[in-house]
Amino acid sequence: MNARVRLGRDGEDAAAAYLASLGLLIVGRNVRGPAGEIDIVAREGKTIVFVEVKARRSHRFGSALGAVDARKRKRLRAAAADYLQFVAPCATARFDVLTIDGAVMRLYRGAFA
Repeated sequence: MNARVRLGRDGEDAAAAYLASLGLLIVGRNVRGPAGEIDIVAREGKTIVFVEVKARRSHRFGSALGAVDARKRKRLRAAAADYLQFVAPCATARFDVLTIDGAVMRLYRGAFA
């Protein structure tokens, strides 16, 4: 496994543990559908939370939050719409971004609609 894949997997493991510590129920990881993949699907009360995880060791290629650009948000919205259509058509949904920049983890709740 290359270093980039390991960083992503370790970041998602840390993110899932952090979200669970906040009381979110993790219902899926690396959920794949016709429109793409969602890193983490969680439930907070009655809300389905779609979480994009971005990890960076340094800012050499930009910040982790900056990597969730308009194209990425469009794909996540489409993947979430597929998930909701088949799994929870009447659920309320929210998009969160969890960034890991070096050793700093930050959760952006409701990062985009």
